[in-house]
Amino acid sequence: MSSEAALKRDHQEIDLEQQTQAHHTQVHHNHHDGSATDSHSMPKSVGAAGAEMESSPYNPRTFANPAPIGLCGFAMTTFLLSFINVSTRGVMQPNIVVGLAFAYGGLIQLLAGMWEVACGNTFGAVAFSSYGGFWISLAIVLTPAFAVTTPYSAEAFESAFGLYLICWFIFTFLLLICTTRSSIAFFGLFLTLDLAFLMLAIGRFKLVSGAPNVSFTKAGGAFGFMSAILAWYVALAGIATRENSFVKVPLGEFPWNAELQKRKNH
Repeated sequence: MSSEAALKRDHQEIDLEQQTQAHHTQVHHNHHDGSATDSHSMPKSVGAAGAEMESSPYNPRTFANPAPIGLCGFAMTTFLLSFINVSTRGVMQPNIVVGLAFAYGGLIQLLAGMWEVACGNTFGAVAFSSYGGFWISLAIVLTPAFAVTTPYSAEAFESAFGLYLICWFIFTFLLLICTTRSSIAFFGLFLTLDLAFLMLAIGRFKLVSGAPNVSFTKAGGAFGFMSAILAWYVALAGIATRENSFVKVPLGEFPWNAELQKRKNH
């Protein structure tokens, strides 16, 4: 670019800045005078081709609640795995869970956790991201191509898998502590999930003829069903609004929550 062209461009930018300042001064004057403004008096901006463009008012962006989709991803995957843990219709192999664990319980729940980050919800971000990671990691364990089970004997793998479940039991207990001032339904979700992890882990530690203990595994499946149903219930509470439903979903309040609310009001 030649120096003459650059100088000409500088003059144009200075003129544009002076016009903008003059407009802002006029708008400020009209505001204090109480004079009305219509759509023709909105701020103008100059486009790249030199044409005037009417600038639109700023509309703050709002985010949808990501919790229901995260809860639904968790609920459906947990519900399906619980069918297998209680040996529904004689199905005992968890292969059917792999696709759902990768896509819905895993990826979608992980995305819900990231969206909770954008909404500023730390608990939701930690919970959804972590359980999304849980389902993806479980799908990896169950996928033969990853050969996770190869280095283990049958009994050693069950013990290792029990340790894996105990880790999730401990993590879920930490989250359970953080739900004691939420709602009864939400607390119940994490309580039953925690018990499901514990029962399934014990089932891996107390082998019967080299296989997981059926009684503890079925108990884990039963608690898994309860946790999944509560997750769907809490999700419905977030989806059903005055705009789309006549149904109001109560989540239940702990007595101490009402007492704390009274203290805040006073």
